[in-house]
Amino acid sequence: MRPIEIRDVSLIYETPAGNVPGVQSVSFQIAASEFVCIVGPSGCGKSTLLNIIAGFLTPTVGEIRIDGKAVTGQGQDRGVVFQDFAQLFPWRTALGNVAFGLEMQGMEKNRRETIAMEQLGLVKLEKFAQSYPHHLSGGMQQRVAIARALAYNPAVLLMDEPFAALDALTRDDMQRLLADVWRKTRKTVIYVTHNVAEAVYLADRVVVMTPHPGTVKTEVLIRLPRPRDPLSVEFLDYQRQLLQHLGQHAAAG
Repeated sequence: MRPIEIRDVSLIYETPAGNVPGVQSVSFQIAASEFVCIVGPSGCGKSTLLNIIAGFLTPTVGEIRIDGKAVTGQGQDRGVVFQDFAQLFPWRTALGNVAFGLEMQGMEKNRRETIAMEQLGLVKLEKFAQSYPHHLSGGMQQRVAIARALAYNPAVLLMDEPFAALDALTRDDMQRLLADVWRKTRKTVIYVTHNVAEAVYLADRVVVMTPHPGTVKTEVLIRLPRPRDPLSVEFLDYQRQLLQHLGQHAAAG
């Protein structure tokens, strides 16, 4: 389990119209096994920051450290789950998708399929191991994506609005499933969302970003027991608090 340090990270995109800041002077730390959600207005750089932590983008200034080591690119210590259902390989079964990373590592077939089945069991999809993505619902495809990200046992799980495209009921189910997976695996999770109720339900701590160019505005500790009741007064109070930090005054719900 690896603590994460985000140290004064800025990223500037070079465009034909000039330099455009993506994120600006972002600093915060994440403890091992902590579940942190990042929220902020559209375009504030939430996904940019996640892609820097993943090693897909290189910051213009600053650095990311995981377990004291500087991030210089992609690595097996980080698993990533995106919003897009197309992240799965359509020509591979659920089992084949989950086993893919292990196959790339050169792991023997029986061993990698055993691990892949264990991960499918964790997300309650072992009965669909031989199904192809087009046979699975959106929620089931995201469960396969989570299992694939967990299969090679990364210390850190990075998630970029993975449930945003799902209908409300499926999203609620997926939030409960993810909370259960996190409880069992104790991975360090960084989760980007625009949904404050989702952040309150999942997070130990919520990092609130400012409008573009995004930097950290504040951090909110979610001191609620798990599993959490989204209808409790305390839960709704945290939603209102986050909405106020975001400059939104609509009723939480």
